[in-house]
Amino acid sequence: MTAITAKTIRRTLLTRLVLAGVVWLGGLHGAQAGVDVWTTTGPEGGTIRALAIDPQNPATLYAAVSRNASPDSSDVYKSTDAGSNWRAVAIGLSGSPQALAIDPQTPTTLYLRAYRRVYKSTDGGGRWTLVNTSLPGSYLSTQNLVIDPQTPTTLYAGTFGEGVFKSTDGGGSWNAVNTGLPTYPPGYYYPHSNVEALAIDPQTPTTLYLDMGGVYKSTDGGGSWSPASTGLGGGTIHSLAIDPQTPTTLYAGTYGGIFKSVNGGGDWSAVNSPAVVLLVIDPQTPTTLYGGAEFRGIFKSTDGGAGWRAVNTGLTNSFVVGLAIDPRTPTTLYASAYGQGFFRSTDGGGSWVNIAETVGVLAIDPQTPTTLYAGGSGRVLKSTDGGYTWTSYGAGQFPSSGWGNEIRALRIDPLTPTTLYATSFSGGAFKSTDGGQSWSAILPRSSAVALAVDPQTPTTLYAGRSTGTTTSEILKSTDGGATWTAINHDLGVGTFAIDPQATSTLYVGGRDNRTGSSGVFKSTDGGVSWSAINNGLTDFLVTAFAIDPQTTTTLYVGGFDSTTRIGGVFKSTDGGQSWSALNAGLTTSQVWQLAIDPQTPTTLYAGTTTGVFALQQTTVGGAVTTTVNFDTPAPPGGQ
Repeated sequence: MTAITAKTIRRTLLTRLVLAGVVWLGGLHGAQAGVDVWTTTGPEGGTIRALAIDPQNPATLYAAVSRNASPDSSDVYKSTDAGSNWRAVAIGLSGSPQALAIDPQTPTTLYLRAYRRVYKSTDGGGRWTLVNTSLPGSYLSTQNLVIDPQTPTTLYAGTFGEGVFKSTDGGGSWNAVNTGLPTYPPGYYYPHSNVEALAIDPQTPTTLYLDMGGVYKSTDGGGSWSPASTGLGGGTIHSLAIDPQTPTTLYAGTYGGIFKSVNGGGDWSAVNSPAVVLLVIDPQTPTTLYGGAEFRGIFKSTDGGAGWRAVNTGLTNSFVVGLAIDPRTPTTLYASAYGQGFFRSTDGGGSWVNIAETVGVLAIDPQTPTTLYAGGSGRVLKSTDGGYTWTSYGAGQFPSSGWGNEIRALRIDPLTPTTLYATSFSGGAFKSTDGGQSWSAILPRSSAVALAVDPQTPTTLYAGRSTGTTTSEILKSTDGGATWTAINHDLGVGTFAIDPQATSTLYVGGRDNRTGSSGVFKSTDGGVSWSAINNGLTDFLVTAFAIDPQTTTTLYVGGFDSTTRIGGVFKSTDGGQSWSALNAGLTTSQVWQLAIDPQTPTTLYAGTTTGVFALQQTTVGGAVTTTVNFDTPAPPGGQ
């Protein structure tokens, strides 16, 4: 047993993703509040890969965000009130975001560098077009596209492995400018061979700075470079920013915080700051700085870097990997956002407070809702104070390693909440009878086990697991996992659900191994026989499932069509015989968690790759047929 405080819980959720090159261009705005419409509730933040500030109107900022679930896709957000609020202006641009630059003379003209692509917008981010698909060098690194403020057709680009390139015709052609920089043999990756940061003096644009295993300075437009790293301590510099009014004042962003130089890079000293790795400076008030962080969003300083605060309202790009609702006080919700932290809301998702570092999948004690369990890497975490502090259990008891050691699911015996069940991605299924303190295997090591507990007879369990590349089975136990019987060999199961009122009625989201088609399958005889119920769903990969606890013929699924990539949330009011889309206001199709208010089951919450959405339904059986088309999420385990 290991005691862990909020600041020491660390985990990495490794998810196998299917990435698609879908591009959504244009102004996609946040959800609008209203009945029968999904409303974004947070948590807010995201992984900021690039920041840019309008040199003529410093209250206008742009942020390029890497999707936590689709890292090879770029979203661009815009703020017109100095970071107080943000809205999406581009969603799903192909390629990982790496740099943003603004034409200083025509600031509605923007450039976005995304992997090997350069996008250009001439209307302040509303529309984007490709302007170069074959820039020399492998690809640009973060914050490494800068424009000469006096001659905007002159651009500089830093690359991975091939130094700096310069264009004098607006990006049409490029030439290397690397004299004085370290050189490495081509074809291999070497530490410090990448240009990690690049900045241009706004008053004397022939003066540039870059990081390449240390800061280098050029005073002749890239013709030659010399070291300028004294005091930096050898850490990687991820961003460089220059005071536009006093260009000898520089800032360098690192994972260890920010460093400052007041003599043009002659020497550097650390300043008090969070670990922001992207920096931009207000050109009119240079004591105002903005910093972008991994997973945590954007921070702002108004005193030259001495103090910082988060400014993330509207920047909902959090990948929610765990979502739980208090069964006694349903306005209390918990969400775990990948890389961002563990959040609590006490107003039905209206606002969220980050109370701990990131944990994984969640389960809540139905009798003592302040007791929470969360999945980690080869362990289970437990909190008895509503998520503020956590204790780690099970280290060494989940016999796997790497990504397969991640806890995939947690289930609690509703009658005896000290009895828990857990599955890992490749380690099988496990049971604890002492509130998570110790664990024993109840199924041998297998791939991506799905598990369900009968809510009326909790010693009855169902498990789905893969037995080969294209084979799988459903198992049933009537003695709490001591023994198992195979009851089906045709379905690959990713998600289980049991009717809480008629527990012989089961639902699975999975794949029929005989036909290869995916969707929802139903059994009314305790899993002996199954039938597909997919009217309204076409080859649907189910990522989340929920049953209305009061009207159990009302069902909800989250997922997507494997061919068209159209998905989101779908609803059935007839026990799965027919389905309708329920997506008005939902700005992503990547729904990974669904939770229903047990007291007001017309209120539904969805955990997505862009935060938590809330839906308040007013029409029984009503459905909104709007759909969205975004990057394809991974199929659930076992499919």
